[in-house]
Amino acid sequence: MAVGFVLINVAPTKEKKVYEALSEFEEVRELYPLFGEYDLIAKVEVKNVDELSDFVVNKIRTLNGVVGTKTLTGARF
Repeated sequence: MAVGFVLINVAPTKEKKVYEALSEFEEVRELYPLFGEYDLIAKVEVKNVDELSDFVVNKIRTLNGVVGTKTLTGARF
């Protein structure tokens, strides 16, 4: 399993719509609004890193209102 934390920048006034859209994806396990440099953070769980990349590029970045993302991948010790 791959875990990613996706920091998301959203166009002004689109935060709630993007939040609601992200909430519909089963891969998004947790989702929080933020104050500061990023507007939202999503914890995403998928089978592998390739699926994480595909999910971010083809699902999150294509949502109306998303203007940028930064993905941090989880690691194991």
